[in-house]
Amino acid sequence: MARRGHRPSQATGNRPRFWGKHAVLAALANPDRQVRKLWGTREALAHLDLPPVLPITYADAADLGRLVPGDAPHQGLVIEVDPLDDLWLGEVLERGTDDRRPIVVLDQVTDPHNVGAVLRSAAAFDALAIVTQDRHAPPESGALAKAASGALEVVPWVRVVNLSRALEEIAEAGFWRVGLTGHTDTLLADALVGANKAALVLGAEGEGMRQNTEAHCDILAKLPISPRVESLNVSNAAAIALYAVASARG
Repeated sequence: MARRGHRPSQATGNRPRFWGKHAVLAALANPDRQVRKLWGTREALAHLDLPPVLPITYADAADLGRLVPGDAPHQGLVIEVDPLDDLWLGEVLERGTDDRRPIVVLDQVTDPHNVGAVLRSAAAFDALAIVTQDRHAPPESGALAKAASGALEVVPWVRVVNLSRALEEIAEAGFWRVGLTGHTDTLLADALVGANKAALVLGAEGEGMRQNTEAHCDILAKLPISPRVESLNVSNAAAIALYAVASARG
C-alpha cells in the first residue's frame, strides 16, 4: 500500500513493526505478507508453527517493550514486516462484480486506531474493501494493526490518489454511494432501500466529509442516534452502518 513510514526507533526503514497475538498471527498466516523478523518470549513462541527460514530472536518481556511504543500490549510477540503491495481499485471492483458485499470509503480519516477499528468491522461484516485517499490516511503501523486485530491482513485496503474519481469508478461498478452525515433527514435504512450494492462513505470525526466528497455520493443519510449525542466516532458509525447493510441484505 505504498509510501509507508514509521519512527526509526520502532522499525527499520519503511518496515513497520506489529505486536500482539492477533496482529502477529494474522500476518504470519497471510501469504501476501513478507515477515522479516520475529521476536518473542519462549512461552509465546512455544506453540507457533513457524517457517524455518524466518529469523527468530528469543527475548524477555522487557526487551520486547523496547521494540514497541511505550506500554504497547505486545503479549510476548513482535514482528517486522514489509508493507503489503498496492491494490488497484479496478481489480477489487472486478472481484465484487457478482456479489453484494459493501465497500467502506473513508474521507481523510487519519487516526490509525480509527482506521484499524474500521478494518476490524469491515472484516466482521464481510466488506469487499476499504478505500482511502493515500495522502490523508495513516500508513501501516503497529497501532493500526493492533486496532484491526488481524483484519489488516484479510480486508483489501485500496489507497487512491483522487477520492472523487474513485467514487465515480465505484458508481460505474454498480454501487449506491451513501454518504453518512448528520446534516440530513434521511435515515440510513431508508437510503439503502433498493440498493443492490452499497458503498458507505464516512468523513473524519468533527469535520465530516468534504463538500466535494458529498457531491459524489448518490444520497446522504444519517444514523438514528439520540439527540443527546451530537455524533459518533467514525469507527463506531462504520460498524453500525455495516450492520445496517447486512440487515438490508437479509
